[in-house]
Amino acid sequence: MKKLLILPLFTLLLLAKNEQVSVKITKDIPYITTKDSGQKIRIERIQDTDYRLTDDYTKTSRPCPPFCIQPTQVAPGIQNIEEIELINFIKTKLPDKTGIVVDARLKSWFELETIPSAINIPFTTVQNASEAKIERIFKLLGMKIDKDGTRDFSHAKDLAIFCNGVWCEQSKHFIDALLKHNYPKEKLFYYRSGFQGWKLLGLTTVVHKTIEKK
Repeated sequence: MKKLLILPLFTLLLLAKNEQVSVKITKDIPYITTKDSGQKIRIERIQDTDYRLTDDYTKTSRPCPPFCIQPTQVAPGIQNIEEIELINFIKTKLPDKTGIVVDARLKSWFELETIPSAINIPFTTVQNASEAKIERIFKLLGMKIDKDGTRDFSHAKDLAIFCNGVWCEQSKHFIDALLKHNYPKEKLFYYRSGFQGWKLLGLTTVVHKTIEKK
């Protein structure tokens, strides 16, 4: 008898919790969970409907060049994704270790604030890297070397890549470098809206290094 009572109660509690989420990701997705630095993180939108951004990501205009609006198709054959696709990527590809979310910005930006579960591979790390260094990076991303010396990408990770936003070209530099060294284009996904787009929707962010105010 107890089992029959526990399940409906648990279900009702879940429903009640979902009903309290007034600002959902989609009508069917109130939030998702992921891990960042070993900690469980809930990705959701800010629930305060009066909330406004107050940081650098409220800025609309930056000198171009270098901060020029990037095309949707950053390179031939690269799939463009936005927030829902990235959230699904985090939800499905990270748990089974088939995908990685890559923050292609410089380390200082990554440490200040980033998307939960993202790892930092600054675009400068791959942009002018030697073949030996690229090979080490690719191996960390799942590439294997066959007995004849050729690179086997069959188990290489899918990469969802982002930088600061539609005005930021760091993702393009990162993607161009990977393509130059023949990383499979079908395994690369470009989140064009980037960190600014993520923040504009009030989605959860994480800080890896606290900056003390003087």
